[in-house]
Amino acid sequence: MTKHLTLQEASELEDSRHVLGLSGGKDSAALAIYLRDHYPDIHNRVEYFFTDTGAELQEVYDFLDKLEAYLGKEIKKLSPERDFEHWLKIHNNYLPSPRQRWCTSMMKIKPFEKFVGNDPVVTYIGIRADENREGYISQKENIQAVFPFMEDGLIRSDIFRILENTVGIPEYYRWRSRSGCYFCFFQRQDEWLGLKREHPDLFAEAVRIEKESGQGYTWVQGKTLEEVVAHAEKTEGARTSNRNAKSVHTIKWQDALRDQEDDDPEDQACMICSL
Repeated sequence: MTKHLTLQEASELEDSRHVLGLSGGKDSAALAIYLRDHYPDIHNRVEYFFTDTGAELQEVYDFLDKLEAYLGKEIKKLSPERDFEHWLKIHNNYLPSPRQRWCTSMMKIKPFEKFVGNDPVVTYIGIRADENREGYISQKENIQAVFPFMEDGLIRSDIFRILENTVGIPEYYRWRSRSGCYFCFFQRQDEWLGLKREHPDLFAEAVRIEKESGQGYTWVQGKTLEEVVAHAEKTEGARTSNRNAKSVHTIKWQDALRDQEDDDPEDQACMICSL
């Protein structure tokens, strides 16, 4: 079982590699910034990395560029070596799902474990003090975990404060609640609609993959993507028509996002993807 370390214990490990995986999401980015600004000695030793599945949104790459500039250190790009459709064929054309998350295993976890090898490693994880989850922690005995936000008591509002005071909030949060692959099966129906509007080419690719593969399964259980977005548009229209125009106030998407609650823990499955 992976051992949990304190920041003090981690800082004393001179012969270990120190790593922090960035997903392109808010929490891991805020953690990198937090280490730079509050624990510079640790920051100087940390290897920052991002596992590029090749199915990321352009907004993620843009955000990582800004983050890299702020950190003043390279964010190493890891690769799963083969693209999603290769792994899809290896898995008999069965689309990944909450119960069969082979995409996370093949495209995120394996590249990470190859990256660290058998070296003694300390990994810094961006779970907050107001969360009840663990995220991905390797079962490899050479990897030990540190949870700086939990140790120092940082909560959701602190994450937004850190980002807004430095690199800003990733743009995809305007219409999406998570980072990760554009076809992530954990997206809500309104997020699939957001993908269709923001990146119609990527939505079309997701539809193509669903039609050509899947063995009868779809990205959303029991519905095709066309049915999902049609229902999302209908629901959106109903909400708009029922709204009293005089009571509508213009709210910045960043402010609306800050006031939202996190997804249900059961829906926060691939934490190595979306932290």
